Amino acid sequence: MEIVGINEEHIKEISQFKEEDDWVLDYRLKSFKNFCNLEMPDFGPKYDLDFDKVIYYKSSEDKDIKNNWDDVKNDIKCELSCLGVLESEKHLDGMGVQYESEVIYHNMLEELKEKNVIFTSIEEGMKKYPDIVKKYFGKIVSNAENKFAALNGSVFSGGSFIYIPPHTKLDRPLQSYFRINSRGMGQFERTLIIVDDYSDLHYVEGCTAPTYSDSSLHAAVVEIYVGKHSKCRYSTIQNWAHNVLNLVTKRALVEESGTMEWIDGNIGSRATMKYPCCVLKGDNSSGTCITISVATNNQQQDSGARMIHIGKNTKSNIISKSIARNGGNASYRGKVDIKESAINSEAMVKCDTLILDEDSKSDTYPTNICRNNSSSLEHEATVAKVSEEKLFYLMSRGISREKAIELIVLGFIERFREELPMEYAVELNQLLKNNL
Repeated sequence: MEIVGINEEHIKEISQFKEEDDWVLDYRLKSFKNFCNLEMPDFGPKYDLDFDKVIYYKSSEDKDIKNNWDDVKNDIKCELSCLGVLESEKHLDGMGVQYESEVIYHNMLEELKEKNVIFTSIEEGMKKYPDIVKKYFGKIVSNAENKFAALNGSVFSGGSFIYIPPHTKLDRPLQSYFRINSRGMGQFERTLIIVDDYSDLHYVEGCTAPTYSDSSLHAAVVEIYVGKHSKCRYSTIQNWAHNVLNLVTKRALVEESGTMEWIDGNIGSRATMKYPCCVLKGDNSSGTCITISVATNNQQQDSGARMIHIGKNTKSNIISKSIARNGGNASYRGKVDIKESAINSEAMVKCDTLILDEDSKSDTYPTNICRNNSSSLEHEATVAKVSEEKLFYLMSRGISREKAIELIVLGFIERFREELPMEYAVELNQLLKNNL
């Protein structure tokens, strides 16, 4: 089944094929009205996008999600194996894989099922756990706040639903992997994560696509609820092909003494607009966002973070690392807003950029607001080129110039790499070497 172009009939067709309840179709149609009325963003990268030519849905007639790799089609399984997806599962508590528009594989350790942990696709979550999903779905990210959130609300397909019960901690991460494999394909996964009180979750997301001449669109929405005294870490390394437009909305609501951490890597895609957000609602809650963006020829990486302080004694920390080479543009765009109610709060923003040649550029677009006198907000930024003195020092030790630049870059992003699980840090190193 393949659907090209967007209208009410196509949305109804997607909903009918998925056998959704009426409330889900109603949400889709309301989202589509918002999509038609909202304007394109007036900031960030410039790109051409014909919504009538995008493939909004594509899948086989087999709608069953497999929990055994032997049941996955051989050609897809071989493709995922070459990408290292099958091998990585041994390091995880659970894994989900989305291919084009649908989740094709999902599995989780039995001991987590015994703890009543839920890790499934968003469609299965809506059918099996509607009371939980309805409570949070579309509440943290509104389908009326921007054009691409509304687009996702209209045609979302695939993505993860995770519920961690109170007083539950996972020893190893859960992971979802997303693959676009068709020309002109749009992928619109929807992820909803609830980490209930006194619980802990690390979730890892990986994204990739082959390179085609036709642009592909990735417009995901991620909503995360972090309960009291709970912690959630969301790690992403996206390596979309250079023809993909990566336009994503991610937001977390953090309750009393909760902690949210975004570890966000952007290496692929022609244009990226992604600003993970923490709404620090509860007193003593905290948020951290550590990002890395690598922009090379014809790439625009527009990334950063948003921290909204509402509760008392809240803390946020944004660390942004940008690398630009070969005419790429890697920019930071962020917002910190400390409300009047957020007394005795602290916010720190640190932006560092490394420019590797004369043709590349990087810009910083910060919005920093402090609305009370008892809080502090600091912002510091550095822009540097690769030091010829450092290169000379390394080359005098018998290291080639290319290897010396690679070592300097890896040292520059060390703060980001050390936050990743070992196998993903190794993957990041390899991706960076291929892009330098």
